[in-house]
Amino acid sequence: MSAQLQAPSDAVVLIEHLPGHVARLTLNRPSARNAINGEVANALEAALQALEADDSIRAVVLTGAGQEAFCSGADLKEVAAGRGKQLRTERGGFAGFVYAPRRKPWIAAVNGPALAGGSEIALACDVIVAAAHATFGLPEVQRGLIAGAGGLYRLPRALPRHIALELVATGDPLQAARAHQFGLVNHLVPAAELQETALALAQRIARNAPLAVRESLGVARQAHDLEEATLRQLSAEGLARVAASEDLREGLQAFIEKRAPQWRGR
Repeated sequence: MSAQLQAPSDAVVLIEHLPGHVARLTLNRPSARNAINGEVANALEAALQALEADDSIRAVVLTGAGQEAFCSGADLKEVAAGRGKQLRTERGGFAGFVYAPRRKPWIAAVNGPALAGGSEIALACDVIVAAAHATFGLPEVQRGLIAGAGGLYRLPRALPRHIALELVATGDPLQAARAHQFGLVNHLVPAAELQETALALAQRIARNAPLAVRESLGVARQAHDLEEATLRQLSAEGLARVAASEDLREGLQAFIEKRAPQWRGR
């Protein structure tokens, strides 16, 4: 699979444009277990905003360099030096990512331990594909901290309540195989198949009408947070926008003509 690299190979966040309207972002600090410092937070936020604004990209895979870690969370050396605030941005929160507004589907390809803020980054994505040796966890309590980047409420939404509460209180890791059993991980694969699996999933998503995917995710992401009446209204508004789109007309015509649709995203 050929890729168009959009950043220097030594950049802390690598951006690749891949076939099938897919991009891959790689946290590129393998010597620091891809920990988040201020440079990474700013670079990840900038990359996210660029890809969200790029109409040629319909799905994004987020991963880490190497196989030692997806992301070990905050760079504690930066925190100890009093630079903890630099690890988050005003709009995106921790890593410039966990609270950032996103309309496109994001897939975490977890290539190793995703701990502390690394778990929170994965939980902020829409889908998680994990290598068999990956682990998840919120060990902040073992360092006198709390998981303040969404993990304390996103983990209990993704796992059975008592399992999540045990993990939060102990800080113990959760193996990828058990996370898969609980539904936290969508796809569990050997490490050698991780990137291929995640990118193939992104390409499957990208073959669908991009406007319809965005409108669908916009409602589904809020299903745990809003009352049914509000969700019903949001669904109706999304349906109205899709019903007036060029893509709907193209999808219907392509079905009649028995051909692949050519989506315009509008």
